[in-house]
Amino acid sequence: MDWIRRIYIWVALMLFLTLGGCTVSYKFNGASINYDKVKTITIEDFVNRAAYVWGPMATMFNTDLQDIYVQQTRLQQVKRGGDLNVGGEIVAYDQYNKSVSAEGYSAVVELKMVVNVRFTNNTNHAEDFEKTFSATCEYDATQQLSAVQEELVTQMIDEITEQIFNATVANW
Repeated sequence: MDWIRRIYIWVALMLFLTLGGCTVSYKFNGASINYDKVKTITIEDFVNRAAYVWGPMATMFNTDLQDIYVQQTRLQQVKRGGDLNVGGEIVAYDQYNKSVSAEGYSAVVELKMVVNVRFTNNTNHAEDFEKTFSATCEYDATQQLSAVQEELVTQMIDEITEQIFNATVANW
């Protein structure tokens, strides 16, 4: 009976040491923001400076970029003077023949979007950067771009905004 008591004491001691000495913190959105220092963000409108322009693209991009910060952080968006500032422009939106069929015609077309981003962290300027982010999608050349454009642009925007989010506040 004495050995059962020793096991209970040993288990209780292990639980106390394990639970008392450790803290576990999970962040499912990947953001690693010190909310004591960083409280606001300014997201400038990204204009479309690409040679080929699809009208709704800039609006879709700006909306999705703002949404990712609203949904995955507690940062307050302000028009000017945020602790973090994200700005830039869409610099390329192009399509390329990816592969050729046996008949010599294009079989697969690649659509590419490139966004230049300027990020300023006014609480830690060592994290400031300017770089480009890109995404590509492919579609069958038998389809018209106008038939698949919205879906493909949405996919590329989702990928690029996630890349920007990770580079600015997730420190990946």
